[in-house]
Amino acid sequence: MIQGVLSIQRLLASMKKLEASDLHLKVGIPPTYRINGLLRPVQGDPITEEQADHLLDPLVPEALKGRFDATGNLDFATHLTDGERFRINMFRSGGHTHAAIRRVKAEIPTYANLHLPPIYNELIEKTNEGLILVVGVTGSGKSSTMAAMLEHINCIRSEHIITIEDPVEYRFIPKKSIVSQREIGIDVADYPTALRYIVREDPDVVFIGEMRDHDTVLAAVQAAETGHLVFGSMHTADTMQAFNRILEFFPAHEHGFLRHALSNTLRAVCAQRLLPTLEGFEVGLVPACEVLIGTPTVRDKIHEGQDNDLPSIVSRNEEGMQSFTWALAEMVKKEWVAMSVAMDYAPNREALASTLKGVEVKAQSLVSRIRSAGNRS
Repeated sequence: MIQGVLSIQRLLASMKKLEASDLHLKVGIPPTYRINGLLRPVQGDPITEEQADHLLDPLVPEALKGRFDATGNLDFATHLTDGERFRINMFRSGGHTHAAIRRVKAEIPTYANLHLPPIYNELIEKTNEGLILVVGVTGSGKSSTMAAMLEHINCIRSEHIITIEDPVEYRFIPKKSIVSQREIGIDVADYPTALRYIVREDPDVVFIGEMRDHDTVLAAVQAAETGHLVFGSMHTADTMQAFNRILEFFPAHEHGFLRHALSNTLRAVCAQRLLPTLEGFEVGLVPACEVLIGTPTVRDKIHEGQDNDLPSIVSRNEEGMQSFTWALAEMVKKEWVAMSVAMDYAPNREALASTLKGVEVKAQSLVSRIRSAGNRS
């Protein structure tokens, strides 16, 4: 794929041509792209130690070089002259520099581009305060989903949107809203510092790139309690794990306060997983989404510590909520993904098989009724 002198600019430029989502740079193997979820190495020589240690030198912001030297880890964003943007994670391994690079398309995606369910749009149009969490494992499309939600606000409401990101991925152009994007390490030292002052900056909408500890969760909840609309992301596999993770950040004696705050502020938890699509589908990956809505019943369950009841509430697929099992069944029904793929990602294979059988029975019943009506006429 790449020939000649190894150049980081050429490697990045090739990501668009190859429709690659990620690029991995590691000593001892050729540069390796992730394309439609699969790792595909470049046809060429392995990266040498010297190349690995200096390949990214042209991209690293001067203000951040000391942080990598001190900690062995660094996140930052960069772009090419054509506007293509990339999120770069550098890390030291075996005494040398390795990197994982995520391509972030310059154009902010829409709900339709991402094939998100209608509830995502409804959440934005009906909500102007409270807490919305988007959760998923690394590479599940959380950043793209939240960018689509923020851009929707940017297009339809006159708000002041403040984002705190590490690093900034999508660049928003102010439309109806004012957008202030703060990058950790460039615009502000760290999350605690940024969050300490954010409510003084007259925000209507706050986006916290990652709720990673006690301080970020507390700041998000407090901002939501004071009438702001707060978005946050977390690295958890589903909605229930999000609650468990939040509680883990706080000592047991603070759980009562936290449950009370969440019961007042939580508007939704949206979990997602990316699945490879059937050959010929318009995109290579689509999200299966689990959605928990902060209805009065859900808020009561959170307040009373009855979290174990939440999965059964979600599984009813009512009031905009949907379970992963239902989402997977819908994707098979719409011929977005293969049944075998849906089974591989299913939380419970038997439950998915039962749901799919129910869909099939309903479809057969509908056909029978249509034929019967035709015969009568």
